[in-house]
Amino acid sequence: MTVIKEITENNSKYMGWRKQLHSIPELAYKENETSNFIAEKLESFGIPIVRGLGKTGLVGTIRSGNSDRSIGLRADMDALPINELNTFAHKSKHAGIMHACGHDGHSATLLAAAEYLSKNRNFDGIVHFIFQPAEEGEAGAKAMIEDGLFEDFPMESVYAIHNWPGLPIGEIAMRSGPIMAAMDVFEIKIIGKGGHAALPHLVIDPIPVGAQVVLALQNIVSRNLSPTDTAVVSVTQFHAGDAWAVVPKEIILKGTVRSFTPNVQKLIEQRMKEITSGICTASNCDFNWWYEKRFPPTVNSSVETELAAKAARSVCGNESVNANVEMVTGSEDFGYMLQEKPGCYAFLGNGPGEGGCMLHSAHYDFNDEIIPVGASYFVQLVTEELKI
Repeated sequence: MTVIKEITENNSKYMGWRKQLHSIPELAYKENETSNFIAEKLESFGIPIVRGLGKTGLVGTIRSGNSDRSIGLRADMDALPINELNTFAHKSKHAGIMHACGHDGHSATLLAAAEYLSKNRNFDGIVHFIFQPAEEGEAGAKAMIEDGLFEDFPMESVYAIHNWPGLPIGEIAMRSGPIMAAMDVFEIKIIGKGGHAALPHLVIDPIPVGAQVVLALQNIVSRNLSPTDTAVVSVTQFHAGDAWAVVPKEIILKGTVRSFTPNVQKLIEQRMKEITSGICTASNCDFNWWYEKRFPPTVNSSVETELAAKAARSVCGNESVNANVEMVTGSEDFGYMLQEKPGCYAFLGNGPGEGGCMLHSAHYDFNDEIIPVGASYFVQLVTEELKI
């Protein structure tokens, strides 16, 4: 592995930044303290910044040489509504909020790359450092784009990484084409007729109707999709009733759908509504339907994925780069950026994830050992794409 010596030597400083960010987690579009911290660091490197894209997002830009060629490097900033169970000194200061997905580490890693590139401008072109809010389900990437990200900061390509527990330290993985799934969310209200639980013949009970819907939705993937397609339909909430002896008038089902292609996404939505309608009609129930396509699939372009793999091999070595990793049914709003610009989203090995240290766990903590790996990868991307 050939990480940049200067970055490795400064890693204790970057670890301090990361721990500071970990201690001040903030939810979507409220990343004010986080954004201020990042802005102060960028300005201390002499990097001009623009703030306010996607409310709390910011972009720093450096130039070298005469070329107008440009590249974007993105890190996410927001945290999750989880009560942290860690007891170390840098644990969350904000009750009920924690960095359980490593966005503190992503931001520190991009800051490390920005500091190095501000001092060592061995490239010919423009680098935009994108610090994005609201990745966790709230489409901060889309908000930044709508606020003019790509118009105000023209770039030919855009790249991002995500730490990945279970992938060994020093390894990077990516793939051309879909790497993470689209995320749709839904809410189904089933409306029956409430009444006394001892008099079932006088009510229309929505609970067994909801149970039928939940079970039937699971057949969509196994019986409506091609066996070669990948998708997940998950009902994650079932809300019904308030009393022992009362059949409720209505129930609410909520959940998510994950898919990788527009055709599959469209088919699942159609079948879900048809199934719900059919079961409710047969049971004399009405229903209200709400379905939202929250994130698109994250689809890497082939040329940029090749370049990303080359950069990763320069840092990690050939044996530590997987350029055809399996698709992941989790979702990432970086897919919005990849709809606008070619680029590559990659996984950065975070270690084994033992002791509950997996993404979205209340015991999670970013592995600071990988900051030099990720920062060196970002620098190498710039070096490869904006060659002198």
